[in-house]
Amino acid sequence: MQNQYAIKIYSDGADIKAMRQMVKNDYLSGFTTNPSLMKRAGVTNYLSFAKQVVTEFPDYCVSFEVFGQTADEMKREAEILSGLSENVYVKIPIINLKGNYNTELIHTLSANGIKVNVTAITTELQVQAALAALCPSSPAFVSLFVGRVADTGADPIDFVKNSVEMADDFDNVQTLWASTREVYNITQAEQLGVDIITVPPVILQKYNERRSFTPDDVALDTVHGFDKDIKTLGFSILDDAVLV
Repeated sequence: MQNQYAIKIYSDGADIKAMRQMVKNDYLSGFTTNPSLMKRAGVTNYLSFAKQVVTEFPDYCVSFEVFGQTADEMKREAEILSGLSENVYVKIPIINLKGNYNTELIHTLSANGIKVNVTAITTELQVQAALAALCPSSPAFVSLFVGRVADTGADPIDFVKNSVEMADDFDNVQTLWASTREVYNITQAEQLGVDIITVPPVILQKYNERRSFTPDDVALDTVHGFDKDIKTLGFSILDDAVLV
């Protein structure tokens, strides 16, 4: 299936079977993973999984995240992950467990030619810090955790808009909309000028199935779903009312 959007679409997950399904879509440009997704997918050996991914999908951009919490650990892990493929971006959280910026490490990695994906960004100040730390000669992503910001009840649109404007001054940096919650986020991200959106397979599947739906189609599909579940339940309001 081809992409109706100009924005690049990545699949967000660590299930190798789902990845194989997603690459059947012409619109897919890459993959993102993280430790939580690996846990959910039952990954038992990080490097084996990472090597399998870059072997099976050599032409796709892939983001792998470090596990360490000290700068030395993260640096060594980043060097290993980056060495797997030229298409690998290494995910470094903008802050560590103590809430301190990882910008010194980000600068070191970027200056050494490692493609960095600065992740877990939720504020404009964090975007500024990430952009200042990145070396202009190395490609990089700044990942905006839009869905997580929205989960707090805050409107994330200004955050995204202002972040995109700041990143526009950096030719080597692409903005990435992360923690996608619904298909409409793809439209929002494109309208706001975001370069990439990473989407869970379950939402991409919904996009595939319903991209041509009208609002009337959605209503009809909904009542068909209700009817199917009613038949499965085997309940009868009228019959039960007689028995009461």
